[in-house]
This record gives sequence, C-alpha cells and structure tokens, in this order.
Amino acid sequence: MPRGAGLRVLDMGCGNGHVAGRLAQLGHNVVGIDASPDGIRLARAHHPRAAFHLCSVYDDSFENVVGHAYDVAIAAEVIEHLYWPRVLLRRAYQALAPGGRFIVTTPYHGYLKNLALSIANGWDKHFHAGWDGGHIKFFSRKTLGRFMSEAGFIGLDFRGAGRAPGFWKSMVMAGDKPVGAA
Repeated sequence: MPRGAGLRVLDMGCGNGHVAGRLAQLGHNVVGIDASPDGIRLARAHHPRAAFHLCSVYDDSFENVVGHAYDVAIAAEVIEHLYWPRVLLRRAYQALAPGGRFIVTTPYHGYLKNLALSIANGWDKHFHAGWDGGHIKFFSRKTLGRFMSEAGFIGLDFRGAGRAPGFWKSMVMAGDKPVGAA
C-alpha cells in the first residue's frame, strides 16, 4: 500500500466528517459517506477539503456513488451499528484498489473488560436499551477477524485503543486487499 500524503481514502460512516476532514487537511484525497442527512450536512459545512455523499453500504447505488480504487478505507465505530455487518466489509473490499488497506474500529469486549463489568454490576449501564439507535452487534477479536477473512482481507493486524490493555475502549483491526485481487 502506498504511504504518505495524497492517498485516496474512503471514510465509511463518516458522521459529522471529523476524521475525513482531518485526513483531508493532511493532504489526502478523502471521500466520506454516511446514511445520516444531518451528518453529511455538518460534514460539508465544516470540512470543505473532503467530499461527502449521503450513502449507505446497503444502497444499490453504492459503487456508483463511491467509486473504487481507494488506497485506504476506514470505518471508525460503525460496524457495531449495522444489522448486516458483513456488507460493510464486502463494500470496503470492493472499494479498495489491489494492495489497499481497510481499517475498522469497534468497541472492545474482551474477557477482562467483560469480567470487570460483571463484578461492578455495570452491564445495565453499559448496554442501556433505552437509547435510540446505538450498538446492536458486539465483536470479539476472533469474530471480527473471521468476518474480515471471509471478505477476503489478508495480513490482519489487531490493536487495542484507549485505557489499559485488556480493558481497551476500542479495538482496531486492519487488513489488506491482496495485490493480485480484482
């Protein structure tokens, strides 16, 4: 995968465009998509260096709106909101150029963190069902890795983010589209 400024980046589920806008400020050519009209409106208003489109990974017009041959695709804290998360992974794979990299983040739920939530009687607060929207899927490193492999990604890399090891706030997994892939 190419490195440095000037990469073609797809931000899948860009929300208000903060990450896409920051990447564009660093010199990358960034396209952000989101299913929220309000998010896209805010992104366009505050981050003019990036392009933003109202689009969902579920849309039949996805490829026509987004295009393909991106160097990097990212989905930050998005996959846990999807009923069909494998669609996100397939769309990322399709959008990448051969050798491109996909980076996905999602809340971390490993053994130690879950044990601590149980001991502290924190499950009701942590998974409060009264929120509109919110998280509907929860991933382990193993499950997310399997889904990414099924989508065709290779060279998977896992990292924890935030808090102490084993109690991370989020996990980051990256994988590459094989160089010879179509």
